[in-house]
Amino acid sequence: METQAPTAVTDRGRRSRESIVDAAAALMYTHGVAGTSVDKVLAASGAGKSQMYHYFKNKDQLVEAVIDRYLERILGNQPTIRALTSWADFDRWAEELLALHRGPDGPIACPLGNLAGELGDQPRVRLLLDRAYRDWESHLERGLHTLRDKGLLRSTADPARLAQSAMACLQGGLLLGHIRNDITPIEDVLRIAITHLRSHAVDADERG
Repeated sequence: METQAPTAVTDRGRRSRESIVDAAAALMYTHGVAGTSVDKVLAASGAGKSQMYHYFKNKDQLVEAVIDRYLERILGNQPTIRALTSWADFDRWAEELLALHRGPDGPIACPLGNLAGELGDQPRVRLLLDRAYRDWESHLERGLHTLRDKGLLRSTADPARLAQSAMACLQGGLLLGHIRNDITPIEDVLRIAITHLRSHAVDADERG
């Protein structure tokens, strides 16, 4: 079993570790993992080799930290996903995503999707990516559980399956949107995903 990378305990150490992870995340997003050498990460971060190997025993541990960083940024770009308590919140979540991808740099490739395409056949990386996707999905699932508890989602609905289907739609749209440099695949899949989720809503007549 691989040893977990040590965490930084001082402010200076945390800054050094963060700069290494940020540099690696940027390089791996642009050039892929194979195209990102340790020397390139050190040059971009300004860190020394001894610092690098203090926090990361090998490149695999650095990739794990980068996956965590990608997930952190993904969730940070869609703050509504952390507090989905109404159907309107799900609509706002979709609009947050669309606003991001309508920006000057959009449509943006999903960094987790990039890694999945490059390294998804490697068992350890596949597990790490699956953990990240499940974390992302869990916020949708939690929101759907909340709606079910409030009587807004049918009791027969499966929040986990619904969240998974929404994520599958989104990932396909992000891939095509980025490849085609076109926002419409993302707009369409989010509309499909929200419509599918709402098809399990309890309507006013059912609520009495």
